[in-house]
Amino acid sequence: MNQTEAWFTELLHKQGITLTERQLQQFDLYYRLLVEWNEKMNLTGITEREAVYEKHFYDSVSLSFFLNLNETRRLADVGSGAGFPSIPIKICFPHLEVTMVDSLNKRLLFLKHVIEALGLEHMNCVHGRAEDIARMAEHRDRYDLVTARAVARLNILNELCLPFASIGGQFAAMKGADPASEVDEAKNSLTELKASVQAIHHLTLPYELSDRHIVIVKKTGATPKKYPRKAGLPAKQPIH
Repeated sequence: MNQTEAWFTELLHKQGITLTERQLQQFDLYYRLLVEWNEKMNLTGITEREAVYEKHFYDSVSLSFFLNLNETRRLADVGSGAGFPSIPIKICFPHLEVTMVDSLNKRLLFLKHVIEALGLEHMNCVHGRAEDIARMAEHRDRYDLVTARAVARLNILNELCLPFASIGGQFAAMKGADPASEVDEAKNSLTELKASVQAIHHLTLPYELSDRHIVIVKKTGATPKKYPRKAGLPAKQPIH
């Protein structure tokens, strides 16, 4: 075990997550594939091993510090990008059924390659805009937990992500700086979309010490049929 894996393992152990040798190998292979593919396409600006483990892997798994993922069955990750937070979460919680939604097909080719190489099961990659996918019966109101990491402001994210969540399910928006102004700005969208902010959690990355916030939104009723609006509209004209 190298130094990076040692502190990563120790910090997760403190949070009640014990990584097996296989899981450590999966993280290592994920890291190497990320760096390799990043030379051909823009996946991340962070490629140094320690930084990837802290700012991508640890940051992704931090969601489980605040939510009991052992009791979660179906997770949808909207705007998956290079697979954060869904792939690190799936490695740590292999029982999860995960759907990753992304509008860029070449990113999905990378994600499919990672899934196959790491031997991850019950993972589904869906190509398309969230606004379109959320209208499909097999995805609408279907997920216990929906995640989005650094995709858009909360008043836009609510419309993109809440339609995927089941009634009583949760949406976790993973943010950097204090999201208080975003939460305030999103009040009307929450009311309109039958949801409410359940909690705002704060953590600091262990070495870089930068702030992270996770906004937990609970879906209290079925998403009104008119949402999400057609692709592009939520970003151009957020619900006010």
